[in-house]
Amino acid sequence: MSDVAPGPGPTPDTGPAPDTDPATGTAPDTGSEPGLRAGLEAILLVVDEPVAEITLAQVLDRPVAEVSQVIRELSAEYTGAGRGFDLREVAGGWRFYTRAECAPLVERFVRDGQQTRLTQAALETLAVVAYRQPVSRARVAAIRGVNSDGVMRTLVTRGLVEEAGTEPESQAVLYRTSSYFLERMGLRELDELPELAPFLPDDMESLEEQKQ
Repeated sequence: MSDVAPGPGPTPDTGPAPDTDPATGTAPDTGSEPGLRAGLEAILLVVDEPVAEITLAQVLDRPVAEVSQVIRELSAEYTGAGRGFDLREVAGGWRFYTRAECAPLVERFVRDGQQTRLTQAALETLAVVAYRQPVSRARVAAIRGVNSDGVMRTLVTRGLVEEAGTEPESQAVLYRTSSYFLERMGLRELDELPELAPFLPDDMESLEEQKQ
């Protein structure tokens, strides 16, 4: 009989360790911020105006050169894939735009959407713009007590509200009602809007001051 003790058998393959991603074998990134590509897409998806590369770099805490490279890669990727949107550099910044070939579909959607009734939030926002114009989105939000950015975009898309320059101090975009608004309301001018005072609480002035 041999005096050599048998060595340990082969270690069974139990797969990746529990703290690794089975697909890649690497530890999942669960506690960190999103990657640069995801961060750029998330920010550019919600902006109303082109955003400069240096601004994006500051927000994402990345070098401007790296942001510039990745954002151009994203733009080329969207174009190559034939997406329904473009990522374009316009007026010194970047923003998503509908692809030109899809414009007729978007116009049809917007035109048909104008036939639908406005939501309560849209009616409230439109009323604030009509009686306080020109007014910024921040001012509208302060009066309504809720963020109104999405509703404002809807009103602009439907042609009821339009940009009216910027505030001298903050450079915030100001909004006013459009001629289409007057047409839909059956008014010749804004002076024909009904008096708002009878519908407001007596302490409206103090309430607005508290929100400022």
